[in-house]
Amino acid sequence: MSNREEQLRLFPKPDDERKRKSPDGMTTSNLICTAHVGTNEELFPQILDLHVPPGAIVADVTYGKGIFWKHVPKDKYKVLATDIETGVDCRNLPYDSGSIDCVVLDPPYMEGLFRRSERHLAGAGTYAAFRSTYSNGEPTVEGPKYHEAVLDLYCKAGNEAHRVLRPYGILIVKCQDEVSANIQHLTHVEIIINYQSLGFYTKDLFVLVRPNKPAVSRMKKQEHARKNHSYFLVFVKTDGKNPRRKGG
Repeated sequence: MSNREEQLRLFPKPDDERKRKSPDGMTTSNLICTAHVGTNEELFPQILDLHVPPGAIVADVTYGKGIFWKHVPKDKYKVLATDIETGVDCRNLPYDSGSIDCVVLDPPYMEGLFRRSERHLAGAGTYAAFRSTYSNGEPTVEGPKYHEAVLDLYCKAGNEAHRVLRPYGILIVKCQDEVSANIQHLTHVEIIINYQSLGFYTKDLFVLVRPNKPAVSRMKKQEHARKNHSYFLVFVKTDGKNPRRKGG
């Protein structure tokens, strides 16, 4: 080593010449992606892993048969399971304001389940299981009709979820776009716009594609692409504050 090199070792290197610290983390392809072909019970645990910490108080306000939770460890969260069958309406929850860490909402998202007459309800025959999962089988005797009834339920349930969630609490919503009276309705967009006006930040969106191909018994002419996907939307209650606040 020359005298010059020995002398230079006595002086600190300029910032741009100092060795940079290697970033933390590891290379992996095991990632949770936005699009998933499969079922609710397969995707839902991944959404929880990404957005809801273990030990959180989770109010599933449209619990039904508990399909979402089939593959979630029972001791991972404190789950408050309610639905219309247990006497709890998602638009009027029995929880104190700001007391819940996460709300899960999956109400009926077909206008055919909001009909004035029971004999006109969707989900008859081979679709009876669908009706039993997403509806109490009762006709809707008042309030908005058709798609507006679907949107009205989501809006009122979202407002109640905002009330019971703590600041920076998580709201997970399942929905599906629909064609009603031959008019296209992008339900997931309508929900996002409404919830953002309530003070929610739209943090994530997942597309769930059916693993099997849909079919119909009678069709004269197809006007719109057949829906074979639905959405999970993830919102954070920020009330306009920075959604990246530390600890949020």
